[in-house]
Amino acid sequence: MTPRDASDDSSDLPSDLPSDLPSDVPGGNRWSDLDRPPLNVASLRRALVRDGGLWTSLDVVPATGSTNTDLAARADELPEGAVLVAEEQSSGRGRLDRRWSAPARSGLFFSVLLKPGPAVPVERWGWLPLLTGVAVATGLSRSAGVDTALKWPNDLLVTVEGEERKAGGILAERAGSVAVDGGGGGVVVGIGINVTLRADELPVPGAGSLALAGAVSTDRDTVLRAVLRSLEQWYGDWRAAEGDPVASRLQETYAAGCATLGRKVRAELPGDRSITGEAVAVDGDGRLVLATGEGVQEPVGAGDVVHLRGA
Repeated sequence: MTPRDASDDSSDLPSDLPSDLPSDVPGGNRWSDLDRPPLNVASLRRALVRDGGLWTSLDVVPATGSTNTDLAARADELPEGAVLVAEEQSSGRGRLDRRWSAPARSGLFFSVLLKPGPAVPVERWGWLPLLTGVAVATGLSRSAGVDTALKWPNDLLVTVEGEERKAGGILAERAGSVAVDGGGGGVVVGIGINVTLRADELPVPGAGSLALAGAVSTDRDTVLRAVLRSLEQWYGDWRAAEGDPVASRLQETYAAGCATLGRKVRAELPGDRSITGEAVAVDGDGRLVLATGEGVQEPVGAGDVVHLRGA
């Protein structure tokens, strides 16, 4: 998106902008940074919230600590399909409680509330982070023209100047009341995507963004619509198949887009234990299967996976 001079005529700007956005630029003009306009809440609701659809509400707040935390606190009172978006997060979290932060309106930071039971057995809910990865990658390909690879279990990778970079992540957490039998409640899935983050704004050297990956569009409204529509489709198919990753084609699609498979990796596990081996499969429970040097195939269900160079 090409910046316009501050003196340009602004008569073509939409009139239904939300009134509760931060005025964090000189003069309080929210449109001074035209590289990063605010999301158009009214337009997003018209496009995504509809009778019979998955998305039942969509709210955008100027800033918050964590959309996952906020949505989880209301999981019992809200229906499935609530979407909460923040223009800026001050305490966004990734796996292993890692911090996630970025300049205001430089990315998409949002959470969705899903309640797959009783249609889907609880033991299959572990597929939700992987399902979300497939849906996000599909949505980004359609809207931004960026090929996104998936690093097991929850990272979104793009290519910047021939190098693999992390441009987003996914965090799924159980939320709401849980029955004695383990059912009930729901899952809050948080998604963070770096959209227009510039090279001098990267938090770590291994980070990236859609803009740095050569996206054909960095319009956040367009990207968010595409991602949520893709998630609605994949979640609906998976739920209709009672969470079966084979019948819903989720397992094969995830494997096809997973950059971890076929590589030598180190899995850092709870209890200061690690395993090194070749990632050979994602099993029926969504676990990463490693073939070790001892000839053992060991499934990894939780942990931090490091792609080893030179493999």
